[in-house]
Amino acid sequence: MQVNPGRTRKIAGEGRGGRCVVYWMSREQRARDNWALIFAAGLARKHGAYLAVVFCLVDDFLGATWRAYDFMLRGLEEVHSDLAGRGIPFYMLRGDPAEEVAEFIRRHDAGWLVVDFDPLRVKRTWRRRAARASGIDIYEVDAHNIVPCWVASDKQEYAAYTLRPKVHRALPEFLDLYPAALPRPRPFEGRAPGVSWKSISRGLAVDRDVEPVRWLAPGGRAGMRRLKRFLRDGLGGYPDGRNDPVLDGQSNLSPYIHFGQISAQRVAIEVEKSGAPTRAKEAFLEELIVRRELSDNFCYYSAGYDRAQSFPQWAALTLGEHAEDPREYVYTLSQLERGLTHDSLWNAAQLEMVRRGKMHGYMRMYWAKKILEWTRSAKTAMRFAIFLNDRYELDGRDPNGYAGIAWSIGGVHDRAWGERPVFGKVRYMSYKGMRSKFDVDAYVEKYSARL
Repeated sequence: MQVNPGRTRKIAGEGRGGRCVVYWMSREQRARDNWALIFAAGLARKHGAYLAVVFCLVDDFLGATWRAYDFMLRGLEEVHSDLAGRGIPFYMLRGDPAEEVAEFIRRHDAGWLVVDFDPLRVKRTWRRRAARASGIDIYEVDAHNIVPCWVASDKQEYAAYTLRPKVHRALPEFLDLYPAALPRPRPFEGRAPGVSWKSISRGLAVDRDVEPVRWLAPGGRAGMRRLKRFLRDGLGGYPDGRNDPVLDGQSNLSPYIHFGQISAQRVAIEVEKSGAPTRAKEAFLEELIVRRELSDNFCYYSAGYDRAQSFPQWAALTLGEHAEDPREYVYTLSQLERGLTHDSLWNAAQLEMVRRGKMHGYMRMYWAKKILEWTRSAKTAMRFAIFLNDRYELDGRDPNGYAGIAWSIGGVHDRAWGERPVFGKVRYMSYKGMRSKFDVDAYVEKYSARL
């Protein structure tokens, strides 16, 4: 099966040819339901080359802790096994990704490189440097979004309502089924490399104070089991229970999608096939497709997605006008990290994230907005919120996180609201308002025990 041409694009190259196609796996850490891997295998078959998959491990990636690395590495171990079963060699590289991948290309006489689309600055920089160093044909494949980011829109969208019709128009073209099997490239004739996963884990120079989670098993197989459980037990009640943090009404699939262990497109296909009510399916798919792809759009077209410079003009203006407003409470990063504020609800949300690696989605909005209220500036609030999110959340360092924080603190993808101290016209959320939405006391009791 040929991959939809709109999902791929050539970003560099001189067409010199070589012995193999290299798929530089990064964002899409799976051997199944992966358009980038399918495209790379088809390219290798077309050119009579063999296919090699590489992953380059970077210590301390954007502040990730042992919690994130453990989840990722155990998933990659599954990928290694799956690829070995198909006769595709998997290489684990270590060091500067651009340098290591370029050296691998030279050493293996590769003629083509396939890379995952990723809107984050650091990943785009790696790809540019690798392209300059290697000089071979490089293809980028968006296997993360159902509608490829550059197809959905050629500019930063103002809000979900401006992106939604564009995505829905393109869905019939891109929401297609995956092939039953990979194209068969030329067999690899060398000896498949071994990977010492225990040695890699022991040798990582990362912050190990944040321990792995135990309630969520990593890897594509575990992700598919959780999807099936959600389709059976959770989707039918969507969206009524999704905004109640006391209930377990969310899918809990975001860590798997973040690490690319399962495909959002596979999730969408299975949701469409389910017998859930139409209302439930539409609500879930709105979040899975439109809202998630809006985050990629934001990070791709906004260079400062993790800084206050990403705020829309109206929000930057109103926050500036209220920058000197007195704050009733001001907390340090250390106090916030330990959940030591006067607000028992906020503390419970922070401790939920610290312990479980995942804060309820509805609480993330309240959590980030209170950081704005309790710090000296929106710039500081962005820095604190991103640090905490990326340190503890399994799905940190992700466009969804950056967009969600920018929405909460800087009005990104939102509109101006009634003016008030500190927030200006940025949307405000209150403890009293949260009490009217769900059983705050039950949530606090569930997560407020001290660390």
